[in-house]
Amino acid sequence: MTRTRKSTPRNISIEDVARASGVSITTVSRVINKAKTVKESNRIKVMSAVKDLKFQPSVFAQRLATGKSNVVALVIPRYEGVFYSFYALELIRGVGTMCEALKLDLLLHLTDSRTPLSLRGVGGIIFSDIIGNRAQLEDSLAKGIPSVVINYYVDDLDVSCIAIDNAGGAQNAVNYLIQLGHKKIAHITGDISTQAAAKRLEGYKWALEKSNIGIRDDYIFYTDYSRGQARTAAENLIKAPDPATAVFVASDSMALEVMAVARELGKDIPRDLSIVGFDDNPSGLYGPVGLTTVRQPLIRMAEESVKELNRLIALKKNAPKKILLPAELVVRESCKPFTEE
Repeated sequence: MTRTRKSTPRNISIEDVARASGVSITTVSRVINKAKTVKESNRIKVMSAVKDLKFQPSVFAQRLATGKSNVVALVIPRYEGVFYSFYALELIRGVGTMCEALKLDLLLHLTDSRTPLSLRGVGGIIFSDIIGNRAQLEDSLAKGIPSVVINYYVDDLDVSCIAIDNAGGAQNAVNYLIQLGHKKIAHITGDISTQAAAKRLEGYKWALEKSNIGIRDDYIFYTDYSRGQARTAAENLIKAPDPATAVFVASDSMALEVMAVARELGKDIPRDLSIVGFDDNPSGLYGPVGLTTVRQPLIRMAEESVKELNRLIALKKNAPKKILLPAELVVRESCKPFTEE
């Protein structure tokens, strides 16, 4: 029995399109890249040949020809559980949606601080926070690549940044607890190596100082944003000899863990402990009581970063903007006025 080998169709090249349309390779390239100086008759010939041959232009070749790239890189520092993170997923969703609207291609780059970024063919970069990877940002700026930083206010580099007013949001949260009559207010921090967590701690302290309430070191519990460390902090807070009556927690996921620990230890929320979180994670709606929280506009921040990067790419020059978005207190059922027992 004789077996016939199926011939593999070869890739159609720009030379094939030029031969089929009877024009030069240069003319084909100009048509593909939508140059306005091509004769209409030649454009029709080329587009007809492209259709007949089912020619797929090389995106990278088009970028080389035009000197432009519509690829946007979103750089997210790698950490455990990144794809379970409400923050990271909201940023990816917001950036992806706006890239689609502006006809930009999105490249997701998870990185640690030691890994050089692959910048070939990238038109611009969005840095999601700066956690140990400042050298990557400085390298992209030195190479003239349009760059935007989100969730980190950069005041010492000539770069666009869009951040949340974390200190102001924290201050509003603690002020709300103070207005309810609480004076023994604890704080469970996030990882203060991040600007967001450091600013939330700063806002907590500002609110207490402005109300002439002393800052107690034993009421501040430092964590890395993990639920495991939040659990330990909650146990120490509730079992303390002089326990706080309210707590401001640096993230909703940790606040929900605090709520769970409190219930396990026989405490009622909010009768025995008032809790405020930060993020406005939808999971805060489905606990035993609705979690009072600080809503940060993550989707808006993500979308604005793409718009800003698109502006910088179009300008072909560095003209940075620095934007601080407000955070909003969302009052639900996890807090109550303090009353003496």
